[in-house]
Amino acid sequence: MSECSKECGSCESAGNCDLKLQQSMAKIDKKIMVLSGKGGVGKSSVSVNLALSLAMKGYRVGLLDIDFHGPSIPTMLGLQNDKLECTATNILPAEAFNIKVVSIAMLLEQQNTDAVIWRGPMKSGVLKQLLEEVEWGNLDYLIMDFPPGTGDEALSACQLISDATGAIIVTTPQEVSLADCRRSISFCQQLNLPILGVIENMSGFSCPDCGKIVDIFGTDGGKNMAEQFNIPFLGKLPIDPAFAQACDNGVPFLYAKEQSVTAKEFEQAISQLI
Repeated sequence: MSECSKECGSCESAGNCDLKLQQSMAKIDKKIMVLSGKGGVGKSSVSVNLALSLAMKGYRVGLLDIDFHGPSIPTMLGLQNDKLECTATNILPAEAFNIKVVSIAMLLEQQNTDAVIWRGPMKSGVLKQLLEEVEWGNLDYLIMDFPPGTGDEALSACQLISDATGAIIVTTPQEVSLADCRRSISFCQQLNLPILGVIENMSGFSCPDCGKIVDIFGTDGGKNMAEQFNIPFLGKLPIDPAFAQACDNGVPFLYAKEQSVTAKEFEQAISQLI
């Protein structure tokens, strides 16, 4: 990527940078941010399967992995050995399952081991470059997978993408997750970012033998939180051992197990979103 001082306010070419960003984003109809206040709730797997579900319905979809310090999207899509190609002016996204994919991991020398050790201004500058310089083309949806919390990446994206369609909040049923997700809701409200809905992940365990759902982490925490804040509740996704296996194998769950209980629940959630 091109060298940038990251001080856009004092940069002589700031106007050109803003124009390039606007031109790039203008080609994308809907821009959806997937957020969570807590790590380990399955936010990236929701992002991947959301993108796949939309692509399987014939939409033109891009997936941007903005979790700079824990980028897992390439592994979930079987792209962990792929590198992004760069031209003199643009970054060309990889493609898998009819989804255009960009992750910072795919720009690293050793994708599976190299650590990204950046402070806030560096992360914000690189995020701006990714939004400007990736050659997405015309898209119906751009799904953006963010790191947990309400830090630099989410704040920068909200400031850079003034016309974002909205955010999906991913949580698990436990209060330890809900407490942090309430902060994500507050974050969206303070920045006037519409909240498209809440997904309660890991909501019970789906037995692979009998299909019975056992609520090992409790249930309805995400639904109750959505009702508390008067925002849409998109649905509950039970734990399914095949889900984790599909992620590790680089084959999205909806593609590999589309007839499972979890896949059907996911499709119902997506239908509400669309």
